[in-house]
Amino acid sequence: MARIELDLAHAYLPNPTQDSDYALLPLKMCFEDGGAYALLGPSGCGKTTLLNIVSGLLAPSQGKVMFDGKDVTRATPQQRNIAQVFQFPVVYDTMTVAENLAFPLRNRHLPAAQIAKRVGEIAEMLDMSGQLNQRAAGLAADAKQKISLGRGLVRPDVSAVLFDEPLTVIDPHLKWQLRRKLKQIHHELKLTLIYVTHDQVEALTFAQRVVVMTRGRAVQVGTAADLFDHPGHTFVGHFIGSPGMNFMAVQVQSGQVKVDGRTLALQPGLPDGEVTLGLRPEYVTLAKVDAVGAVPARIRLVQDVGTHTLVSAQFADHVIKARLPLGQSLVPEQEVWLQLINDHTCFYRDEVLLP
Repeated sequence: MARIELDLAHAYLPNPTQDSDYALLPLKMCFEDGGAYALLGPSGCGKTTLLNIVSGLLAPSQGKVMFDGKDVTRATPQQRNIAQVFQFPVVYDTMTVAENLAFPLRNRHLPAAQIAKRVGEIAEMLDMSGQLNQRAAGLAADAKQKISLGRGLVRPDVSAVLFDEPLTVIDPHLKWQLRRKLKQIHHELKLTLIYVTHDQVEALTFAQRVVVMTRGRAVQVGTAADLFDHPGHTFVGHFIGSPGMNFMAVQVQSGQVKVDGRTLALQPGLPDGEVTLGLRPEYVTLAKVDAVGAVPARIRLVQDVGTHTLVSAQFADHVIKARLPLGQSLVPEQEVWLQLINDHTCFYRDEVLLP
C-alpha cells in the first residue's frame, strides 16, 4: 500500500497555451495510504488520464508523481507495484478460476502453498470458492469481472488497486452486490483503492472521498455529505443529486439579496454585485404567503415518484425544482410560495462557493 501524491498537469499537445489545450489542468492531490477514493465526472473530463498517470501507463507532461515520498514519475506500473482492473473483464479463458487468480503470484515465483492459501482467501471474499476448478470460458460476465477484481486484489503487497469503470458491463442488480463486496474487501484488506466512474451512485456509495472532475479540472474533493450539502463548485451542485441543484442569479446590495426586484434576505457576508444562489430540491419547502426568503411560483409539473413528489415551478424566468413529501395537494397551474433561503442555501461567484 502507498500514499500517493500528485503535483502535475498533462497535455497531449506539445506546447499548451490555454486551458482547453490540457487534458488535466494543474492539480495537487493526495491519496492517503489505505483510503478508498473515486474519480467522478462525465466522459472526457480527465478521469482515465489521471488514473493512467497514477498507474504509470502515462507520464505527465508537467510535474511529478510520488509514492510514499519517492518520485516515481518515470517508473513503470510494474516498478510501482500497481494492480489495475479495466472496464471489460480480462481473463484467460483456458485457465480455471484458481489458475487465473494465481497468475500474478506465480509470475513472482511465490511458494505453491502460499499461492494456494492466498487464492483461497480471495476466492472466499468474492464468493467464488465453489468455482475455483471451473474454466473461465464458461462463466457469465459478472463472474469474469469478479476474477479480474480478484487478480487485482490477490497480491498482498500491492501499492494500490485502480479500477477503471469496472462495473459498466454488469447488470444493475449485480452492481450493488459487487460494490458491497468491494467495500467489504477494502475494510478487510485496507488497500489503497482508486475507482473511476461517471455514475454518482457508484462513487458516493463506494468511496470514503470523491474527487469530482470536469473539463480536466478537479473541482472538489470530499465525502458524500460534503458534496451534497456544500458543493464547492456549481458543477458539483449540478452533477451530484437527482435532480441537481437549483441555481438562480441574484443581486447583492449592502448584504441584501434581491431577485427580480424582491428582497429575499439579509446576508451580511456576501460581496456586492451579481452572485448565484444555489439550493438543492430536497431543501426547497412550501412557505406561507409573502414569507421572508420565499418567492411566489406557479406549478408547471407534479411527478409522484413513490417516495416523494417532485415539483417543477416557475418564478419569473426561473424554473425551481422541489422534492416534497407525499400527501401534498398540488396540481399544475397552482400558485404557491417556495422557501429559498435557509441553512442549506449556498452562494457562488465565478462558479465557486462563497464562504
